[in-house]
Amino acid sequence: MRSEASSGSPKAAGVRLPAERAPVQPSLLGPDAPAGAGAPGCGAERHVPRPLAGRRAVPVDGVTCLEVRARTAIDRVPEAEGLPYRWGVSPYRGCAIGCAHCAARPGHRHLGLDPMREFATHVVVKTDVADRLRRELAAPRWQGEAVAVGITGDCYQPVEEAYRLMPRVIRAFADAGNPFTVLTKSPLVLRDLDLLREAAQVTRVEVLVSVGFVDDRIRRVVEPGAVTPQRRLEVCAALNEAGIPCGVVMTPILPLITDSTDHLQATVRRAAEAGAVSVIPVVLRLPTPVREWYLGWLEREHPGLLPRYRALYAHGPLADAAYRERVAAHVRALAEMYGIGRSARRWRRRRSPARQLALV
Repeated sequence: MRSEASSGSPKAAGVRLPAERAPVQPSLLGPDAPAGAGAPGCGAERHVPRPLAGRRAVPVDGVTCLEVRARTAIDRVPEAEGLPYRWGVSPYRGCAIGCAHCAARPGHRHLGLDPMREFATHVVVKTDVADRLRRELAAPRWQGEAVAVGITGDCYQPVEEAYRLMPRVIRAFADAGNPFTVLTKSPLVLRDLDLLREAAQVTRVEVLVSVGFVDDRIRRVVEPGAVTPQRRLEVCAALNEAGIPCGVVMTPILPLITDSTDHLQATVRRAAEAGAVSVIPVVLRLPTPVREWYLGWLEREHPGLLPRYRALYAHGPLADAAYRERVAAHVRALAEMYGIGRSARRWRRRRSPARQLALV
């Protein structure tokens, strides 16, 4: 596969749980870098948070895109993310999809931006991320571990239509023969289906679609900018039918709201119908200021839940460990029941992917 130069600027198996990881040290690799240590041999240095003063600001469909050069491409994924990856690449920081619960929001404070009001309206764009990624994948100390793409902002959010960073990122992984997993809520990932297929010929490629619940009434409250859970599951089905393994990240599981047997079973069953190769349960995280917004919403809509939430999140942004393990065990049992992760599943889709996509 050929390398492609980039300016990056627009012209107009079953349930998986987090792997054991070394403790994360703050890397803070510059004003555009997420918290987390840089990859081995990737020039990590200590960061002093400062605003993005003087950065080129480009308006794209109502979003202010702040263009920066990537200080690093590969960063360590904090264990609290709940994902089975040590390393991640994020072409964007901030996300125009604007999910209110997004645990990446606090990172905007390091940039001098408001994490609740500006996370969805001011997106940092690492215009040369693919070039930087190529250098880091070629570094002698890099061990070729799997990398997750899209940690601090959905890599297929709306501004990707203008910047088109992902095709070059995919080619960089493919040319290096390095395994990678794309994390997204967006149907735009299907634009790059041919590139993903090409990459899958030389390395392990996977997509994880985020579907925390299938009740669209809840989606309209906490994920108003995202496509419906049904549409995301149709994307999952289309990818699997095209030969790209696609699983589901069940995030966020909302304690006392979407953690009932009925909610969890409906989500896992629908994932199985879409052919999901895995499900990864991730319980809602409540870092400041997400905690303030979410508890304020609870106080207005479900005041009776507040005392239980305060107990569950008494020690920080993560729910009580015993609660999280109970939820994970429940999802594991449901995944086993529906045969997710097996080559021959007991559970079969009620509708073909062609029929599902025709509903859109």
